[in-house]
Amino acid sequence: MRILVGCEMTYEFPQPTPVIATLNVHASRFPDLERPDYLITSPAVPLEGYRDSFGNWCSRMVAPAGRFMLKTDTVVRDHGSGDLQELDAPEIPVEKLPSDSVLFLLGSRYCETDRLSAIAWDLFGHVPPGWGRVQAICDYVHDRIAFGYEHARATRTAFDVFEEQRGVCRDYAHLAIAFCRCLNIPTRYCNGYVSDIGLPVPHAPGDFAAWMEVYLGGRWHTFDPRNNSSRIGRILIAYGRDAADVPLTLTFGPNDLTGFRVTTEEAPGPA
Repeated sequence: MRILVGCEMTYEFPQPTPVIATLNVHASRFPDLERPDYLITSPAVPLEGYRDSFGNWCSRMVAPAGRFMLKTDTVVRDHGSGDLQELDAPEIPVEKLPSDSVLFLLGSRYCETDRLSAIAWDLFGHVPPGWGRVQAICDYVHDRIAFGYEHARATRTAFDVFEEQRGVCRDYAHLAIAFCRCLNIPTRYCNGYVSDIGLPVPHAPGDFAAWMEVYLGGRWHTFDPRNNSSRIGRILIAYGRDAADVPLTLTFGPNDLTGFRVTTEEAPGPA
């Protein structure tokens, strides 16, 4: 199937301000793009692209004072069958993990493994290791946390989520990631597009989403503790240790976000 994805973000800056935007579809999906998802700004400014330490594509720029808009869109070819599952995927002993996965066992800004380790082992240490244990973590987080945009807070950590029992999609991801890491399962934070294709209408307004990828059976697998179900049209933008590594926009000065629109919908067949 063909999925139209894109976003438009409008800011008001009181003065010229450096900005880093991570809004392009991840390189792992490049072969699926029908056209490049160029980042367009209004007014036009010079862009400098680079890959961060995780391989995500980032764009540097200086936004002028006043109204400034960032926009990108593309059509992605997708298998349309939702998230792939491998129910017999085993956990890999730490000593046998590939070196590039070990980073995702460590605590990070929003995932305090030191504060949650004893809790994680008490809750999930008795669950047989493998896919089922990760799913048990997702079930627990999905059922424990109350979702609401009014609960969004930039400083909330995984331990805070556990204590407060509320949050948004990134908070669900941070708590589940921390639990997995406490149990020696490499887990990384992901953000991008997730569609409501196949779900009953009316659909909620478009937004970016956060989920996690877990290293089981020799490769990375998608888990979504917020929705806790397979979704069609999950398009990765970036991954890192947690949300601190992959902000969609990083602004180096005061500003107001005055417009925000995200599109993830099935596109009509080509003419």
